[in-house]
Amino acid sequence: MSAVVALIVGLGNPGPQYEETRHNAGFWFVEAIARSQGQSFRAESKFFGDVAKVNIGGQQVWLLKPNTYMNRSGQAVVALANFYKIPLESMLVVHDELDLLPGTARLKQGGGHGGHNGLRDIVAQMGGNDFLRLRVGIGHPGNSKQVADFVLHRASQEEQRLIDESLDRALAVVPQAVTGELQKAMNALHTQPTQL
Repeated sequence: MSAVVALIVGLGNPGPQYEETRHNAGFWFVEAIARSQGQSFRAESKFFGDVAKVNIGGQQVWLLKPNTYMNRSGQAVVALANFYKIPLESMLVVHDELDLLPGTARLKQGGGHGGHNGLRDIVAQMGGNDFLRLRVGIGHPGNSKQVADFVLHRASQEEQRLIDESLDRALAVVPQAVTGELQKAMNALHTQPTQL
C-alpha cells in the first residue's frame, strides 16, 4: 500500500486564453473530478488558486488549480499543503507530458521534473519530489525549439479526442490511487490499449 492521497493538484495556466491549450491538461483532469462529484471550484486567495473538496473512496481530498501561472505552481501547492499539513507523499500532481503520445496517461511515483516548469517549481518549493504524478500524454512537436509554442496551443480535434479518452481512463482509477492501492491503479491504467 502506498500513501493515501489528500491533495490532487492539476497544473495549468489561468485565464480563458489558456483554457483549451495542451498545457492545461492538469486543469482538465481536476475539473473532471469535481464535475463527477457535483462540486465546483472557488477562488481561495490564501492558496493562490481555485480549490474544491471532494470525497473519493471515503477519503476527503482537496483539488487545487494554481492561478500563479505554470512556472510558479509551487507557490500555491506549498500554501495549501502547509496549511492542511499534507506531506509530499500524499500529493498527486497532474500534468501534461510531452514524452507520451495523446491517448496515453501514466501514473508515476517520484522522479525528476523532466523539464516541466510546473513540476520544477513544486519540487523546489516543497523541497522534494516524492509525490505521485499523473502524466497526461500530449505528444511532442518534434523539435525542442517548438515546445513552448506547442504546449500553449490547442491540440487537433483527433488528438484532443485521444487526450479526453486518456483522462476518462485515468479518472476511473483515481479511487484506487487515492486510497493507497497505487499498484492496482497503475496496472489498470497502464494496460489500457493506446491508439495512434
